[in-house]
Amino acid sequence: MDFRVGDDQRALAEGIRAMVAGRLPLERLRAREGDDRAIGDDDWAALTETGVFALTLPEPAGTGLGMADAVVVFEELGRALVPGPLVGTFLAASAGLVHGAAEGGAKVGVHDAGAGPILVEHLASLDGLLVFGSGGGRGARLLAPAPDSAGAERLLAPLDPLTPMWRLEALPDGEPVADPEDRLARHGALLTAALQVGHATEALDLAVAYAKERHQFGKPIGSFQAVKHMCADMLVRAEVARAGVHAAACLADAPDVVASEAQGAGCAPGEFFERAVRGAKLLADEAALGNARGAIQVHGGMGFTWEVPLHLHLKRARVLSTTFGTPADQAAAMAAYA
Repeated sequence: MDFRVGDDQRALAEGIRAMVAGRLPLERLRAREGDDRAIGDDDWAALTETGVFALTLPEPAGTGLGMADAVVVFEELGRALVPGPLVGTFLAASAGLVHGAAEGGAKVGVHDAGAGPILVEHLASLDGLLVFGSGGGRGARLLAPAPDSAGAERLLAPLDPLTPMWRLEALPDGEPVADPEDRLARHGALLTAALQVGHATEALDLAVAYAKERHQFGKPIGSFQAVKHMCADMLVRAEVARAGVHAAACLADAPDVVASEAQGAGCAPGEFFERAVRGAKLLADEAALGNARGAIQVHGGMGFTWEVPLHLHLKRARVLSTTFGTPADQAAAMAAYA
């Protein structure tokens, strides 16, 4: 089994990066900061026309690719800070849960049920809502249509200005979703981890670029040992997280390998795959948060300004780290496996 990123996947990543740069540049996305709808219909169309949500559907409805390709695409979306209910719409399209999700006619969000207030992201944009057990766990339910945002309290100052959020008193029961071995939840966690790898990588790239340009005492700050060490640590975090996410995605595409490895490990195939996904999500969350903080430090006083997008990567990474299980949830689960 080959876990390496191949030439076709590199070409796919380059194509998504070029599309985003041309049709969804950061300046265009940031123009909607604080809006009820973080991404416009034309911008959403750019994603659907590229086939983002139909990647794993068989031809001719989709492109017939696998999760190993999907995580490459979602990493690029994370790098570019593309907002919106990306993961939920992909899951709904791949499982055929909501008509029009693959073609851009419906947007579907995700929500982790559990203790605490009921907070739903992008509610004003949603046509459906996938509700998972606490920490992205067992028992998926589908609410279609999604709850009406008019009956909910919108948070005036959400952590991420491109992730509008609403508080609800309660959620309808919805319809149970057939989800053998919780694959929807696992795939959702994997795609979220891929977004986090994108944030980690972009934070690293911004830090390195700034370290080359910013001069102190007549030298670029990147020549100073302390800054080198920080950037090196960021690179290690990003690459380790990418390896974990890509390895788990390859397992998602190879159930025979999962079954064989699970037999050797003395556990069920579903548990073996869950371990891989939880480990990938934990590494990706830590990389995204750690690299965003490190990049802000490399930027010094500039790193804290609203104009520099690093705070957006940190805030989005913090929001994503609460979806499909927090780092504490993942660490506790991994410790229990051990």
